Amino acid sequence: MNSCLIAAALLALFVEPAAKKEVDNPDLRHELLRRKDIDQQARFAVIDWLKAHHVVIDMPTVSKLELKERQEYEGLEATMKSVDAENVAWLKQLVDQQGWPKITQAGRDGAHAAWLIVQHASADRPFQRHCLDLMVDMPKDEISAPNVAYLTDRVLLAEGKKQLYGTQFTSADGRWQPLPLENEAFVDKRRAEVGLGPLADYVIEMEKTYGRPLKQ
Repeated sequence: MNSCLIAAALLALFVEPAAKKEVDNPDLRHELLRRKDIDQQARFAVIDWLKAHHVVIDMPTVSKLELKERQEYEGLEATMKSVDAENVAWLKQLVDQQGWPKITQAGRDGAHAAWLIVQHASADRPFQRHCLDLMVDMPKDEISAPNVAYLTDRVLLAEGKKQLYGTQFTSADGRWQPLPLENEAFVDKRRAEVGLGPLADYVIEMEKTYGRPLKQ
């Protein structure tokens, strides 16, 4: 998996709670949650396959697989990309029509599902930036601060800048390591301000989810 594809494959290691009250548009919430479930199924299929075959994300080992295994992996990867393309096309139309889905409109979990789709829209970086700008401009109670943090990091890195919150990782020398960080000494302070735990705890969750990278 190359560095661009790993960004599309990684899962966000936090979960937004379900809606606790009536939402303005339950049909939209239902559709967003449906699409989120398809997204996650496709990604876990890739991650589970990689773990079962002892292939760690972001390591150049897929090309060394036997033909049959490589074809299996490439099929799962193609499904994930197809899911992303369909979800992003649908979300772009929605955003064009009404703007970014608010929590009061689609519920906290529905808005989280919309964010998950755009977080995986790595093939359309301008759309990611557009959605981030929309989210930043929304009232604080209509958007999730952790969602904004994750998307901020992804957009900044795509623009050739350093991330702020340490949500985007790569593997090196048998360890998960954050991609370049701005003012790294204050990353835990910035994470706390948006409701994320310490970076060290995040690394532990990375290892639980993806396995520990092998030394090359």
